[in-house]
Amino acid sequence: MANFFYNSLSRREFVAGSLFTLGITPGSIASPAVQNDLTVQQLIDLILKEIPGPIPSTVDTIKIGDPNQKITGVVASMFPTVEVIRKAVELKANFLIVHEPSFYNHNDDTGWLEADEVFQFKKSLLTRNNMVVWRFHDYIHRHSPDGVMEGVVQKLGWKKFQDRLRPTLFDLGSPRALRDVLAEMKSALGIKTVRMVAGTEDMCQRILILPGAPGGRAQISQLMQVKPDLVVCGEVAEWETSEYIRDARAMGLKRSLVVLGHAQSEEPGLAWLVNWLNEKVPSVKATHIPANNPFTFS
Repeated sequence: MANFFYNSLSRREFVAGSLFTLGITPGSIASPAVQNDLTVQQLIDLILKEIPGPIPSTVDTIKIGDPNQKITGVVASMFPTVEVIRKAVELKANFLIVHEPSFYNHNDDTGWLEADEVFQFKKSLLTRNNMVVWRFHDYIHRHSPDGVMEGVVQKLGWKKFQDRLRPTLFDLGSPRALRDVLAEMKSALGIKTVRMVAGTEDMCQRILILPGAPGGRAQISQLMQVKPDLVVCGEVAEWETSEYIRDARAMGLKRSLVVLGHAQSEEPGLAWLVNWLNEKVPSVKATHIPANNPFTFS
């Protein structure tokens, strides 16, 4: 009956009803007394009521744990890595909000992993510590403005350069050497190393920033439309965008590519989320723990 009731309502109606039972009116936040007693599902509802929706088919679901569990603390990160989980335990937090999959595939299918020791170790670590993991991927990008891009822009301090109609495009106002732009970006985002199809003496003014991994076709389509001097992305398939840029440079076009790393390009969005939670629901302790880049370079 509960499932039928939920399915017969729009998500927004359901959330509004749930919040009303908590004594939360639309446009407000919960009183401190109510906030201290929030369940995982109630906090998810508070987040989603701020975002246009619903999204018919989404990966933004609870991956493990009880949604009716009372929250002792929230940790936001790109991935629920074993290290992130252990740090959350130290903080006595039991709700992980993550942007990317928990179990090594987009839909978090686990049937093929059941006999695997790595999967079982991670699953046991989560269940032993009563952790709930919720993926916040599709909806954070649906937020207005896109929460990930907003986090990146805030970290860079580039709001003044951002195109009003195309938020992924930035105009620095005058050409700058790539080495200087790169130094500024690495410092602001806390990144030690990047990969490039570029020369450090390249000049750039129009910069396209595409965090994460939207895919080669999406990246190249935007390159075709806006013809930036530089595209900065999180991740590439090495037979797609990087090869397009290599050919463009060979024919004499002024095009450069910088690859930051997937986690590092979108991690500012999780910092943005924690700031949002601290403002909207201040009595729920929220902490950002970066997952960081898994790769080392030699």
